[in-house]
Amino acid sequence: MGKVVLVTGVARHLGARFAERIRRQPGVELVVGVDVEPARHTPEQFPESDTPVAPYVFARADLRRPAIARVLAEHDVDTVVHLNVSATNPGAPGRAAVKEINVIGTMQLLGACQQSGTLERLVVKSTTGVYGSTPRDPAVFGERTQPKHLPSGGFAKDAAEVEGYVRGFGRRRPDVAVSVLRFANIVGPAADTPLSEYFALPVLPTALGYDPRLQFVHEDDAVEVLRLAALDPARGTTNTGTFNVAGEGVLLLSQCARRLGRPTVPILLPALGWVAALARQTRVTDFSPEQIGLLTHGRVVDTTQLRETFGYQPRFSTPEAFGDFAASQHGGLLPPERLAAVTDRLTALLGPEHPTRTDRS
Repeated sequence: MGKVVLVTGVARHLGARFAERIRRQPGVELVVGVDVEPARHTPEQFPESDTPVAPYVFARADLRRPAIARVLAEHDVDTVVHLNVSATNPGAPGRAAVKEINVIGTMQLLGACQQSGTLERLVVKSTTGVYGSTPRDPAVFGERTQPKHLPSGGFAKDAAEVEGYVRGFGRRRPDVAVSVLRFANIVGPAADTPLSEYFALPVLPTALGYDPRLQFVHEDDAVEVLRLAALDPARGTTNTGTFNVAGEGVLLLSQCARRLGRPTVPILLPALGWVAALARQTRVTDFSPEQIGLLTHGRVVDTTQLRETFGYQPRFSTPEAFGDFAASQHGGLLPPERLAAVTDRLTALLGPEHPTRTDRS
């Protein structure tokens, strides 16, 4: 019998890509995709390959409902890859619904996993946002580093709660191999995250006096790490535990803006919250308080455990991953001379109280 892999969150691009990738893995007998609506790009719509593919079944299910237990039992699932913990969700109209899907949905899924007699492996997508972003943070976070302040709300708090429930599940089911993957901000040509929406803005609001260090992971590397975590380990390792996942190196926010060819508008930190609230109300982008923290103080994590345990070095460094994302932003890039003119115009309009700046080098 081959592996039967259940993937949650297949309505999102990452979930659909991973489902397609794991189908082409030798030894996989069936892939079951779960979400409240089908993916915009189903596994069958990805480019064809000569590699034999396992059958794919879509199960329409809301993780907040007990029906997920029936899906696991019906298909004798032995591997669950939980990708439905996210800052936004196609089936959720507001923040309250997203939180329910993240936290209540995970609780229901873990309850179903607890009852399963066939489950052998659980992989959960988390975020480096659980470390927070404050001025007192260490230069680099390791997996064992305790945050100075626990996330007070938003997606980061959801992820911290989810990780707590997953640790509890691991204690109750020591026979199940559990991996928690804390991803840095995922970027790529098809990235669909709040941070990619922020970088798609024609002008980037930033915190006056701050130029944070940022890390990214390319979507190709994210899919590959998920694949490694979902498979039986090699080289006598277990691939279990908590792992930071990020590309090597860092980028300053000003460097990101320069690579995108977009002007930055530095705003006093108290006023940045008002701008973020306006952006959310007008549905321009989901500019959350936790994102403001990241774009003010930044965050960098250590990935030694990923390299040593998984034996995997991300193909894309942070600058390379962001460069690939920037190259996909067609029509939004400004040449240096145009960028300078736009910045000067913004400075004139806002006046000396709200200076704008951009790196023209």
